[in-house]
Amino acid sequence: MASTRITNIQNVPKKPVVPPPTQHPGQVQMRINRSANTGERLSQTKSMVIPDPAAPQNPISRHRRNQSQHNLGDISVAGLPNSLKGEYLNKAKIADGGKKLRKNWTSTWVVLEDNRLFFYKESKQEALASLKQGCKSETVDLCGALVGWTTEKSSRKHVFQITTSCGQEFLLQGDNYPTICKWHDAIKKTAEALSKLAGGKSTLRKSNSTEFLFRRVESPVTKEVRPENRRSLIFKLNYSASDSADKNGVKSKLKKFISRRPSMKTLQEKGLIKDRVFGCHLVTLCQREGTTVPSFVRLCIEAVEKRGLETDGIYRVSGNLASIQKLRFLIDEEEPLNLDDSQWEDIHVVTGALKMFFRELPEPLLPYRFFELFVDAIKSREYRERVQAVKKLVKQLPVPNHHTMEALFRHFQRILTKSSKNLMSTQGIGIVFGPTLLWPELDYGNMAVNMVYQNQIVELTISECSEIFGPEVK
Repeated sequence: MASTRITNIQNVPKKPVVPPPTQHPGQVQMRINRSANTGERLSQTKSMVIPDPAAPQNPISRHRRNQSQHNLGDISVAGLPNSLKGEYLNKAKIADGGKKLRKNWTSTWVVLEDNRLFFYKESKQEALASLKQGCKSETVDLCGALVGWTTEKSSRKHVFQITTSCGQEFLLQGDNYPTICKWHDAIKKTAEALSKLAGGKSTLRKSNSTEFLFRRVESPVTKEVRPENRRSLIFKLNYSASDSADKNGVKSKLKKFISRRPSMKTLQEKGLIKDRVFGCHLVTLCQREGTTVPSFVRLCIEAVEKRGLETDGIYRVSGNLASIQKLRFLIDEEEPLNLDDSQWEDIHVVTGALKMFFRELPEPLLPYRFFELFVDAIKSREYRERVQAVKKLVKQLPVPNHHTMEALFRHFQRILTKSSKNLMSTQGIGIVFGPTLLWPELDYGNMAVNMVYQNQIVELTISECSEIFGPEVK
């Protein structure tokens, strides 16, 4: 059996060896690849290259990638950094040719290729398909471009800006920080490499002009801002190319006007600006009036005790907001005020204005530094300990705060003497005035828990008013 196989192999006819055709100088070279099987298709490749017998023959590379020309004018960009495949980023164009544009964020398919940046509006598949069909895309020339992170141009996170040499400005943003960092670094390296090959200079077109300005491509240097006196304040304006010539001297006049403007203190001393009552610090207001209890607080207390002690829901019921604001305006303008006038007939307008006065204090009646101390005092287990702790803290308050608090809480006691008529209780007043008279400087912790402590502090102070402030002097 084995001898039969050997015999068959030996009887296979050998292919005839065809000598290579001789080539003559000046003759067109023809290469014909013939198939051994007759059923296969004949493939012919013609190279219309006329070889020169005197010149050395270099190998011809037929790969398409080697045929692409990565050039930028006369600049050789061999060895430039990278290209990035497409990815979705948020893009906003904020300037074009030096002219500011309205910022409009759009999701864009971004491609960094051939040392240029391409923006496509379509999705990934459509963008690639459009690219094959020769669809135009927005192209950014990175030669001479400045790339850097920015927090001033947008409130979004992870935003960097690209400023081109022709006056275009783009913002690129991504939610994923590593991704946007990758794009930032790649674009910046490409722009820097192109600028170095261009000799470190780039042309900046002047807006509304045909002139060109040369500038060094440098990263912006942050200058240290030194504190300056208000009167010697010098405005350091960043002039753009279009603002380099201030023909009418508008900016210099504006700087002189602002630097010569009188200070707030000077205007107050001349009486041109008056301090308001609402929103003014309690100590400052009392010093200005020469009292320890604001005049407006005394007027409201007297009006309520004169004709509102028996009013149902006094301090609990809200007054007309428009009337309250009108009363506030008259107080701030220091207009003559008579709370017995018919327009203030509704006593709830007076009580509403009094509550607004305390709510709008820059610092509450019980100052911020006392809030935690009062909360710790109200947490004491024994009732007498709580009273003594609150009494001790009240004595430490500034004089205007202490006297105003005493006048207000003695007023609350007189309201409770008519509780059968006005239907107000210690708990009711505590709920109304707890968050009005004291609150923390920073909103931390549980707001509901803080409100409970605020109410309890007011209730305890009302109940033990004589113990905390001493006997009332008539």
